[in-house]
Amino acid sequence: MILEALLGEFEHEVNNTRKLLAAIPADKTGFKVTDFGWTLGQLAQHIATIYSWYAGTLTQDEYDISAAGDHRPDPADIAATRALFEQNVEKARAALKSVQEEDLLRPWTMTSHGRTIVPPTPRLQVARGFLFNHLYHHRGELVMYLRAAGARVPGLYGPTYEDSHRKGTS
Repeated sequence: MILEALLGEFEHEVNNTRKLLAAIPADKTGFKVTDFGWTLGQLAQHIATIYSWYAGTLTQDEYDISAAGDHRPDPADIAATRALFEQNVEKARAALKSVQEEDLLRPWTMTSHGRTIVPPTPRLQVARGFLFNHLYHHRGELVMYLRAAGARVPGLYGPTYEDSHRKGTS
């Protein structure tokens, strides 16, 4: 039952992420909100990459993120980032479908170069926080980047403010 709910949420939110990535104009990938932050292309690439972490999180008891070997295309190439997203979504979906309900209560640990980053934590808690909520956080940033760059923001949970006022509804 929990897995069914996670998979349903996953599928719904993949579509919302896809809408946001599709809204990124190719000529805006270098846009930065601040001098010290990521570019729009780097943020999009990070979002696409998070989906590659599902397999290691859901199917391994210990995930060494330093050994993940995530391939990342040039962040200025939004088409390549969208393709990376689609590839990683397929792997994430397969991982979600392969896990058993009882596995969600088993402890999971993240390491990097032999150092513990996340101590043993129930896999379900990690899936919610490190995967799902982490994505939602960065998607919120992406919405803000799109608006600041002057790009149209798609509605994710209904029409955007701009859409509802453009059509004369309020």
